[in-house]
Parts: sequence; C-alpha cells; structure tokens
Amino acid sequence: MSTTGLQGRSVVVTGAGSGIGRATALHFAREGARVLVADLDRKGADETVEAIGAEGGTARAVVGDLSDQRVADQVVATAVESFGGLDVLVNNAGVMDRMSALGETEDAEWERVIGVNLTAPFILTRAALPHLLATGRGAIVFSASEAALRGSAAGAAYTASKHGVVGLTKSLAVMYRSRGIRTNAIAPGGTATQIRVDARPDAEGPAALAPYLGLAGKVAEAEEQAAAIVFLASDAASNINGAVLPVDNGWSAV
Repeated sequence: MSTTGLQGRSVVVTGAGSGIGRATALHFAREGARVLVADLDRKGADETVEAIGAEGGTARAVVGDLSDQRVADQVVATAVESFGGLDVLVNNAGVMDRMSALGETEDAEWERVIGVNLTAPFILTRAALPHLLATGRGAIVFSASEAALRGSAAGAAYTASKHGVVGLTKSLAVMYRSRGIRTNAIAPGGTATQIRVDARPDAEGPAALAPYLGLAGKVAEAEEQAAAIVFLASDAASNINGAVLPVDNGWSAV
C-alpha cells in the first residue's frame, strides 16, 4: 500500500517535456496525482501528457517561457481550474551554461541561465503560493544541482543560479513552515538527460573543472532523481523541510 498520500493531489512539474521532469511527472501520475506538465517545448509536453494518459493517469499541458509572468499565471490557473486546486509545485526546468569562468561570461549567457534557473522558479512559486497555502499542506521541490553545493561542477552562471535555488529553498522553508508549506530541493549529480553542455571553445571551465568532474562517479537515470523528488513532495517526508538532498552516488561526500 502506498504511503505517499499523493492520490488525487494536484501537481505542477516544470521542464516536464523530457528528462528528469518527464520522469517526475510520470512518477507522480503513477501515485495517483493529477499533473500539469509545463515546458517550453510543445512536442515534448504533449508526449508526456500522452504517456501519462496511456497509463490511465490525468494530465494537462501548458507551453511557454516560465520567466514570463503571464505564462506562470497560466500554469497555476490551469492546474487550479483543471484539478480543483494546487498541492505540489516542482520547479525542475533548467538550462546549462557554457562552462564559462566569470571573466568570460557574456551578458546573454548570464541572463539566459539566471532567467531560466532562478527567475522563472521565483515567479512561478510566487504565483502558486496562495493556492499552496490554501491547502494547509503544500509542498514545493526544487531541482538544484551538485553545482549548488560546490564551485567545481559548472561555469559561473549555472553555479550562481543553483546556489540561488538553494537560497530560495531555505528561505521558503523558514518563512512558510508555520503555514503548512514544506520546501526542499534535490541536488542531482550527473544524470542521463537531453541537456547538453555547449562549452565555449575558449572557455576556461572545462580545463579548470576536469579534475573535479572526474570524481562524479556513475551517471544516474532520470527516474532516480524523480523518485527523490516525489518522496520529498509526499507525506512520507512530512517532517522534512529546508533540506537539500544530494542524489549523486556520493559525489558530494568526496
């Protein structure tokens, strides 16, 4: 018998058109949750909805740039209108930087990575909070990164964005714990997804970080990260709040 308590709950998963996000959306649906799939890629989002439906689950999709307040509002409104409220928000969508050291990071790279990885979850969480508070037991889970725990897993922009995600996680946990909301994050190590690193040819990052990246260990499957996300959102984690859980086969312990 499942102890997750997720049956019938309304869940938003961002970046759910592929990778960790898709695996997470499917895992929630298998636990009986109703899932709002949010992604920039319409084809991927529709494929995730179809996969959930093929297994007998319930899902809707909203496509757009989550750093746009109008899109964030649409995501929340669609979940609330379709499923009668909002219980869980998973801020998973993210992009990599070009492994650039700070001195070689251009404005466009910085703004894109910070916009997707930090500003978008801030905007969406702000839009979702009134509905999560209304449940009295809302749960928020962020996908941070091994780069949120150290300075040797990515370039300056990605590292800064994921450290910011940890700050948001802990701030939310403190500010809203008395009102029934739990906020946690996972910190994935290397995971088999479609995200690719388009390193600058002249970037200092690959050479500087190579000795540390060599300690990463085995590459995880997306489903392994999804299982940790669903656990943190579930009733099985009812007294876990403000935690950043490494899902990295011990990389963070090296």
